[in-house]
Amino acid sequence: MGYGKEIWQKANEELSARRQRAFTDLEKRRRKIYEELPEVKQYEASLTHVGVSAAKAVFAGGDTQAELSKLKTESLKLQEELKTLLASKGYTPKDLEEQYQCPACKDKGAVDGKTCDCLKRLLRDIAYDEINSKSPLPLETSRFDNFDLSFYPDTAINGNNVPRRQMELILKACKNYAYNFGQGSESILMEGGTGLGKTHLSLAIASHVIEKGYGVIYGSAPDLVRMLEKEKFSQNKDNTMQERLESCDLLILDDLGTEFPNSFTKAAIYNLINARLGRSKPTIINTNLTLKEMKMNYTERLVSRLIGENMYLIFFGEDIRLLKKKRQMY
Repeated sequence: MGYGKEIWQKANEELSARRQRAFTDLEKRRRKIYEELPEVKQYEASLTHVGVSAAKAVFAGGDTQAELSKLKTESLKLQEELKTLLASKGYTPKDLEEQYQCPACKDKGAVDGKTCDCLKRLLRDIAYDEINSKSPLPLETSRFDNFDLSFYPDTAINGNNVPRRQMELILKACKNYAYNFGQGSESILMEGGTGLGKTHLSLAIASHVIEKGYGVIYGSAPDLVRMLEKEKFSQNKDNTMQERLESCDLLILDDLGTEFPNSFTKAAIYNLINARLGRSKPTIINTNLTLKEMKMNYTERLVSRLIGENMYLIFFGEDIRLLKKKRQMY
């Protein structure tokens, strides 16, 4: 599926705005040039006339080589004189043309039927902005290479696993997942206390997935449930948000368990996760709840699906945000 239609629409609107700016800027430059150099209009008219004459000669058929050669010589002479005239006021022939942000595609987004690199960058940037507007951490700083394992203890806690060793394995698993992401990738359930890096690694995955051209939607469970509830009980019954969440290439559902618990919430969460599983669309689910707490908050059927059909990553350690504050104090 790739980027959602909303992102494509924003990208096309931006390309249209760029073309309009190029046209408007050209009109302003032309007026200024014509005021300073009125003769420019005469040269442009003469060059247009030569061009029309050449086209007529071609359509007329017969031996046109001599005529075209003559017209070409005349055109080059006019161009050189126009160039000299413009230079007298510090202009160039380029100033009489539209200046596009991307000369390759002229801000149309395609070259020879293929998506231009400028449009690929634009789509990626819009996708980044959309996630950044909703996530507590910026994508630009939530990377694999700055995920600091030194914050995790390298000794066992209460006889359990060594947090640093566990997090090394989780970091490796998340990298492999991001680098190999594609249609049919499995879902991930990240479980662990607050401030252990679940959101950081989720966004690091999102960055790589977006770079590959896939569509990613990020949202906290409370926010997504509110949007679904608003859509369900509004006058507009097109279910646009429901469809977006169910069909995007990757959904990051953060803070599962912090939404207000009621019958609608539980049904909305279950239906969303179940629909995505049915479409083979991967979801990254982050929760502070333990497995036992999830069973208390949600149906046995939902928890069973989460555990049985997801990569299950359990985060250990201490709240990194608190540890960072302590480091800054000393």
